[in-house]
Amino acid sequence: MTQQDPQAADRRNEAGFVYLVGAGPGDPELITVGGVARLAGADVVVYDRLANPRLLSYARPDAELVYAGKAPDHHALTQDEINALLIARAREGKRVVRLKGGDPFVFGRGGEEAQALAAAGVPFDVLPGVTSAIAAPAYAGIPLTHRALASSFAVVTGHEDAEKDESAIDWEKLAGIDTLVLLMGTARLADIAQRLIACGRAPSTPAAVIEWGTLPRQRTAAGTLQTIADDVHAAGIAPPAVTVIGEVARLREELRWFDRRPLLGKRVLVTRTRRQASELARALAVQGAEPVELPTIEITPAVDERRLAETITDLRSSAYGWVIFTSANAVDLFADHLRDAGLDARAFGRARIAAIGTGTADALAARGLRPDVVPERFVAEGLLEAMSARVLRGVRVLLPRAEGARETLVEGLAEMGARVEELTLYRASVPDRPDAEGLRRLRDGEIDIVTFASSSAVRNLVTMLGGDVSPLRRTLIAAIGPVTAATVREAGLEPAVVAEEHTIEGLVRAIVGAAARTP
Repeated sequence: MTQQDPQAADRRNEAGFVYLVGAGPGDPELITVGGVARLAGADVVVYDRLANPRLLSYARPDAELVYAGKAPDHHALTQDEINALLIARAREGKRVVRLKGGDPFVFGRGGEEAQALAAAGVPFDVLPGVTSAIAAPAYAGIPLTHRALASSFAVVTGHEDAEKDESAIDWEKLAGIDTLVLLMGTARLADIAQRLIACGRAPSTPAAVIEWGTLPRQRTAAGTLQTIADDVHAAGIAPPAVTVIGEVARLREELRWFDRRPLLGKRVLVTRTRRQASELARALAVQGAEPVELPTIEITPAVDERRLAETITDLRSSAYGWVIFTSANAVDLFADHLRDAGLDARAFGRARIAAIGTGTADALAARGLRPDVVPERFVAEGLLEAMSARVLRGVRVLLPRAEGARETLVEGLAEMGARVEELTLYRASVPDRPDAEGLRRLRDGEIDIVTFASSSAVRNLVTMLGGDVSPLRRTLIAAIGPVTAATVREAGLEPAVVAEEHTIEGLVRAIVGAAARTP
């Protein structure tokens, strides 16, 4: 295994380079910092079935993505084909990431791939990953060692037939290890258990099998060495699964923490833009949900260049008394236009700034601007209430925002005597290429909760469904606030959750509260 820093690897890109990267056990939060960095710089990503697809978002948009997953009954690519692909892409001078579930060198055939690369003269690095052998038990509340219960553990493949005479596994020696961890062993669990009992392990030894460890779909079947195969069958546990045998499995009821998360196993549709989805997806995942991203909004710039230039000139000359931002998208796009004109936050001069919502305020802060007014209620009506105490008669107010936004704010400010000038920056359109998998899961009834963070998301999803809202009737609908909730009702649906605090955090809290009230 070669060792070198990323800069050194970049200098050798002419000859190509391969990174064998551990993706971790499933939870995308468990990939290493180094693994994320290699993904971000890769020209090609060759990924496994057990590598969380959300990790692919770290790759460049132009990176080549190659699925090389292996299921028990189907291989997208054979191992020889994978080896050949890694070598071929590296010889093209490309940076290749081989993204492997868990750790590449723990029953991941990473050693075989490294040997093939070495034999071909292709340079490579290995970035270890968190193995499911440790992570899945941890997420199930089972420590592999414990001062009072276990001083040793062993990890063994359960994929080998325990009945064959030429087994390379010494079950008699393994029977004396405090904690045994079996990977890929559910199909032969009964045979393995009987072999261990025959080798002296007590039939009453606690055992547990964790399915899809570290992911929201995680389930655990617990029993004893004598009963665990029947317990797994009764629970319908299937691969991928990790088996733990030993006294430490007794601690599960006391220490289990992951499956106490309030949204565990709930499949939640996130309908924000692809750029914004990660914040909500991460907040939902922390509560145990499985986020399913289906971007319903594509931000398309729609600004009149001449009007923009005039606006920037007037802004610099302090012609505007106020600039009001209603969304983070408007902040980012307007700041980008200022940057393109060779300007920065100083262009606002003496103009005061108002923002609807903490997300908008945070976007301003990231650009070096602090709003003078952020209303308590994150809607146009809340801002009008906050602005009512201001002297606005005759004051020019700039309102950079989306095409087709509500007129409530414009009309309310005008009633206060302000001279409101709208600047259309973008339109929130339906994506040209909707995510087919997200739509399929919604139509097939695989979604439990649908979240809407804007009225545009509601209207666009209805359009993407061809006007057929029946799939949404089978879900719990959560709206970020009353305006979005009203749009849901206009679509003939009823939101079950309307966040009192109109933020992503408030939306997640409202969903958690609803889940607690709903069996």
